[in-house]
Amino acid sequence: MTERPTTSWREGIAREAEQLAAGTLDPGCACMAELYSDELLTATDTALDSFDAEVAGLDGAEDVQVLAVVERVVLALNTVDGTHCGYETDEREALCDYIDKALTEHGVDVAALTARHGLGRYELTDKWRDW
Repeated sequence: MTERPTTSWREGIAREAEQLAAGTLDPGCACMAELYSDELLTATDTALDSFDAEVAGLDGAEDVQVLAVVERVVLALNTVDGTHCGYETDEREALCDYIDKALTEHGVDVAALTARHGLGRYELTDKWRDW
């Protein structure tokens, strides 16, 4: 199972806290907890929880069903980003990669799906994505 971006973000916060406590990181260089608020992490996980539940039921689904699941998670993440202003380039890439890998792990051929719709593989979320 692919790792959620929020897992690595939380690990980064913990690592930074350890370094601060040990005195090996200048407090002026600490930014992880500020970048990834609890609210952002929780809201992102809530959106991904719904996505994961839907993806688990996609076995043999038609393109329209798969795309609807992608649309719903992207719109949910748009709301999270609009509320918390939390997704920069690295976060965007991690979220898109997570969506792609989760679909692939559940039997969706993302390259074929996007090709059937005249998209490049990494354009799957572009139609709905504001972040």
